[in-house]
Parts: sequence; C-alpha cells; structure tokens
Amino acid sequence: MDESDERRADLVSRLEVIEAQALATRAQAYEGVHDELARRLEAAPGSTGR
Repeated sequence: MDESDERRADLVSRLEVIEAQALATRAQAYEGVHDELARRLEAAPGSTGR
C-alpha cells in the first residue's frame, strides 16, 4: 500500500467515524475535514491558490 492509498484509507475511516456522530457534531467534523483538504490542495505543487 503506497502513501496515497494509506491517506485514502485514513480519510474513509475518519468519515465513517464522523457519520456515526450526531448531526451537529457531524457538521463541525465535516467542516474540519473540508478545511484540512482545502489546505492540502492549496499547498500542493502546481496549486494556483485563490
């Protein structure tokens, strides 16, 4: 399993945990996931930023 596969598996696990939570908690958790993924995209090589 390469690094990309490990990240994907970690994300899926994290999303499964989030889905088991109450709605308000889920919303906050998804916001955190969104922020983290946005930071990764902006930091990626070739990113133009916004």
